[in-house]
Amino acid sequence: MQYRRKRPEDTRGTIRRLLSIMGHHRKMLYLVGILTAVSAVCNLWGTYMIKPIVNDVLSENGASKLVSGVIETAVVFTIGAAAAAGYTQVMAKLAQKTIYDLRRQLFDHLQSLPIRFYDQSRHGDLMSLFTNDMDTVSEALNNSFAIVIQSFVQLIGTILILIYLQAKLAVLVMAGYAIVLIWIRYSGSVSKKYFEVQQKELGSLNGYIEEMMAGQKVIKVFNHEAAAESRFHDINDQLKHAGIHAQTFAATQVPMVMTISYINYAAVAVIGGWMAIQGQMDVGSLAAYLVFVRQTALPINKFTQQTNFIMNSLAGAERIFKVLDEQPEQDEGSVVLVHAQRQQDGSLQESDQGIFAWKDTAHPQQDLVPLAGDVRFDHVVFGYRSDHPVLKGISLYAKPGQKIALVGSTGAGKTTIASLIGRFYDINDGEITYDGFDVRSIAKHSLRQSLGTVLQDTHLFTGTIEDNIRFGKPDASREEVIQAAKTASADDFITRLPDGYDTVISQDGENLSQGQRQLIAIARAAIADPPVLILDEATSSVDTRTEELIEQGMDRLMEGRTVFVIAHRLSTVRNAKAIIVLEHGTVIERGSHEDLLALKGEYYELYHGMTELS
Repeated sequence: MQYRRKRPEDTRGTIRRLLSIMGHHRKMLYLVGILTAVSAVCNLWGTYMIKPIVNDVLSENGASKLVSGVIETAVVFTIGAAAAAGYTQVMAKLAQKTIYDLRRQLFDHLQSLPIRFYDQSRHGDLMSLFTNDMDTVSEALNNSFAIVIQSFVQLIGTILILIYLQAKLAVLVMAGYAIVLIWIRYSGSVSKKYFEVQQKELGSLNGYIEEMMAGQKVIKVFNHEAAAESRFHDINDQLKHAGIHAQTFAATQVPMVMTISYINYAAVAVIGGWMAIQGQMDVGSLAAYLVFVRQTALPINKFTQQTNFIMNSLAGAERIFKVLDEQPEQDEGSVVLVHAQRQQDGSLQESDQGIFAWKDTAHPQQDLVPLAGDVRFDHVVFGYRSDHPVLKGISLYAKPGQKIALVGSTGAGKTTIASLIGRFYDINDGEITYDGFDVRSIAKHSLRQSLGTVLQDTHLFTGTIEDNIRFGKPDASREEVIQAAKTASADDFITRLPDGYDTVISQDGENLSQGQRQLIAIARAAIADPPVLILDEATSSVDTRTEELIEQGMDRLMEGRTVFVIAHRLSTVRNAKAIIVLEHGTVIERGSHEDLLALKGEYYELYHGMTELS
């Protein structure tokens, strides 16, 4: 995927977008800010109390003043501890709600993206967004967000107090920590790049593992274990090196802070002690100053310790936002599918039930058009890439109720034609009409509702067999599910299963044979009862006996419907109304089975095995 190869471009923008999502829970966000500020201020106040306590001990009535000072300090630190405990709990809830919102946005947005996006994306990379990247963002919000706020308040407050206590010494302290901040900025920018590489390599590793786990049978059949292990070691080695570089640079920050802190402390102790002897500052101020110098390192140290989490999370968040910025599938269609009743004068009137009809919402004065299934291609040009057309001026038609077979060698454009009917891709030139409407004017939801598709590679979802069949019609009754299964000749094997229609399917139906999965997919299309069927060689994975049963059911299912059959075995298309032979994106022959055999052209050669068909 291209977005994984790009370097992040807008760190500040990513932070703003995260804060924007957190802003959906504004009250909790404000509460975290207030509590962290209170905790930081209490810490500063409690440390500052060293000055009056030390000075009071050295004065008259020092004992009584010492007690009151200690009590005041204890109260301050208690309030700070309570505030810290409070923001920790609130932040945990805020982080989980933010991740919930982000995860929901990502999943919802993925549902709106066009098929072209998935063609260009690896499933492992997309899964990595929901696992690795989302986890790193969650970890940073839980562990780093409040700490960064507290550290910032504490650092600014410490600097102001140091200036207040002794401005001359503050110049020395600030010079040391200016060096620290310069190093943090440099090492942070370098480690950030390596963390991004690390996350990218982690996504590649996850994608590769997913592919290998899904293809274990193929790996073992072809004795590919050694090659698979070698490739895994290569990717794993790249991930290791990226991790080493990232952690090496990040690990230099804390030691640098501590080193400068010790140097500062020693210098302040010597110079401050001399100033106290000279009477330029009191002993209490010196004692408090030394503690503050050490404490100045604490917020910086905390921040640098969180840098790894922050850099990782920003890299992950940017990848998530890049997918969220992908343009959703466009749907400017105004023609929708509605129920209609035929009136006595023959016109159609929209109603709550009845037959399906097309309604042009942009021109409500126009009459409803009955859904018939008339599909026509007029000089259609299409390519997955603009410089490489797959279809080159295709013209064909399928009248309502006709069975049209598409045959041809691999890459001829058979599956592409089926995809264009459902408008999973938009054509480059020409026109595709459906019952007289340009498919681009039909709302995609309505267009696809009118189509039933059975793919050669079936996909079943986790759930019962009944749930999977009902996928084609969510509100279908149990009786409709059973009838659809009978139509597809699936009822016989389903009822012989221990739990029948309540049998749970897992792992994409691995507990069923390929033929049984195909039968369920056909039943899923049957229950939708669409006027147009697209069959990508629906019987290619079943035995001869089952194929005969399916064809009987399919004949019943296809009655009165427009059917496009993508044929890989010519024996299945002999009874088609018209057979269209494709080659290199053009129609080279059209006719019935007998007519095409008589021509003794491409179809004749395909049928008699003289030319390879796949």
